[in-house]
Amino acid sequence: VIYEIDTIVPPSASDVFSIDSNTGEITLTGNLDFETFTLYDLNVKAKDKGTPPLLGHCKVLVEVLDVND
Repeated sequence: VIYEIDTIVPPSASDVFSIDSNTGEITLTGNLDFETFTLYDLNVKAKDKGTPPLLGHCKVLVEVLDVND
């Protein structure tokens, strides 16, 4: 199975998240700021290597909590 981030809302956060194409593990490649965005919506798709390939998808919601105050 190959994992890929299809879309991210807001689109400006596309460089903040990364996904391991083999395991599907999502990691941060940048900082999240509560004052900028409090919620991120990632649409992830998974495709197998069959013939024809089968495709699945899911939505991952990331809520940022303000712990500085």
